[in-house]
Amino acid sequence: MYKRHWWKEAVGYQIYPRSFQDSNGDGIGDLKGIIQRLDYVKELGIDVIWICPVYQSPNDDNGYDISDYESIMEEFGTMEDFDELLNEVHQRGMKLIMDLVLNHTSDEHPWFIESRSSQNNSKRDWYIWRDGKQGQEPNNWESIFGGSAWQYDAVTEEYYLHLFSPKQPDLNWENEEVRNALYKTVNGWLEKGIDGFRIDAISHIKKRPHLPNMPNQKDKAYVPSFDMHLNQEGIHDFLEEFKEETYGKYDVMTVGEANGVTIDEAHLWVGEEQGKMDMIFQFEHLGLWDAEPNQELDVLELKNVLTRWQKGLENNGWNALFLENHDQPRVVSTWGNDEEFWRESATALGGMYFLMQGTPFIYQGQEIGMTNVQYPSIEDYDDVSTKNLYSAKREAGLSHAKAMEYIWAPSRDNSRTPMQWSEEPNAGFTTGTPWMKVNPNYSHINVEKQLQEQQSILAFYKSMIQIKKDYPIFIYGLYDLLDSSNKQVYAYTRTSGYEKMVVMANLTGKPATCHTENIILSYDGLLLNNYKIEEHLNAKTIALEPYEFRVYQVN
Repeated sequence: MYKRHWWKEAVGYQIYPRSFQDSNGDGIGDLKGIIQRLDYVKELGIDVIWICPVYQSPNDDNGYDISDYESIMEEFGTMEDFDELLNEVHQRGMKLIMDLVLNHTSDEHPWFIESRSSQNNSKRDWYIWRDGKQGQEPNNWESIFGGSAWQYDAVTEEYYLHLFSPKQPDLNWENEEVRNALYKTVNGWLEKGIDGFRIDAISHIKKRPHLPNMPNQKDKAYVPSFDMHLNQEGIHDFLEEFKEETYGKYDVMTVGEANGVTIDEAHLWVGEEQGKMDMIFQFEHLGLWDAEPNQELDVLELKNVLTRWQKGLENNGWNALFLENHDQPRVVSTWGNDEEFWRESATALGGMYFLMQGTPFIYQGQEIGMTNVQYPSIEDYDDVSTKNLYSAKREAGLSHAKAMEYIWAPSRDNSRTPMQWSEEPNAGFTTGTPWMKVNPNYSHINVEKQLQEQQSILAFYKSMIQIKKDYPIFIYGLYDLLDSSNKQVYAYTRTSGYEKMVVMANLTGKPATCHTENIILSYDGLLLNNYKIEEHLNAKTIALEPYEFRVYQVN
């Protein structure tokens, strides 16, 4: 049986501050803007707010390049604004967790400025510096953002490692001074009273010793290098020390962004006995997102992946459930149908993941079915990886129009367009010029409109959140897949003692049938649905409309 914890019973909401609400008309969302919208978040039913980085940053990678861990980015406000936000969140009975970036800093961080100043300064070994080889980079590793993972520095005539952008040099976690300096900053935030962290790129902190070349059969200039820096042997020594020196002393919530962690290793990350954090975001299901236009969701494979994580962490660990975040396109445009079945597919996908075992996170705008955007010009885009992809397609000989088709579907900017609050100019996000264009569909997709509609996506999300809270079975009950070979329907049960729930979602645009394997369902057991439904008794097969979703309590 599971140990009870407040963070297992919570519903999370992720805020991307730059795009949430602008309070001063400069076109950039800010901390005071978040404060203005806290009542909305509370009324949605949220318990924990996770905000993306608000630390001082030159903003090369949207704040994930930190130049000072102990101050606030001026565009977002001041430390006084942050203290007010924390206080206002707590006054409403909610909690606040922050994004924590410890794999790398900005190249404008004082630590790196000192490190690059000479070959023999006291912080040289705080980062990973190497000589070149025969006029080339120290090895053939590719950066996650494309190009080499090494940047030449003319002043000291060596290269530094950056797994992400050249403005994000990797910290050397092998150096104890580095680790202690990081722990000090983390403890400063915990003492301030924040309620935990989402820990960014944490599975990259340990690199393969001696930084060997990647195998290179295709003779590429640079080779994707995850095998050399993702979840490497010895990483748990770092994670154990990190926990003991910081958040392990507090009753807070920790979520690791643990790309590359497999189900077999998950107990070492999040197990009740050996775990270093409370839960992890795993990305295996997002591997099913295809960058090609007009993709179709492989429902069977989605069931396989999510069921593997549900069963794999059963009784020993905890899942963080999500479909969207600031790095992914919008789910209703990717796996759903954002035209003909916009409301139906947004609600079916939402219900499908939300009622599994784990702590669910909603990304801002997901609860109103915000969609992908197709800007005509690359100038309308901000994201570094989107611009890199566009350049690569153009260099490969594609026309502008064709290259744009390749970036529309996968661009991270799909989730970074400003939040759509109302049909006022700029969707009520700002009185100024927004830092990124608002999706033109804001006139009919916005919060204000959906607050007035009983059948809106927002109303569905509120009902769904309430059900999760009213029935502990959706938190602690066992998960089992139902009708597993069905290529259209994702159905599962949640069971606790004699109590049972059935969740079913048709994840296609065609009618489907769900077979309940002798579980008898009746109309009076319906808890949540997204279509009008005829009365029925003692059914063992359920006919579902396109993207229809139902939850039954089994009597």
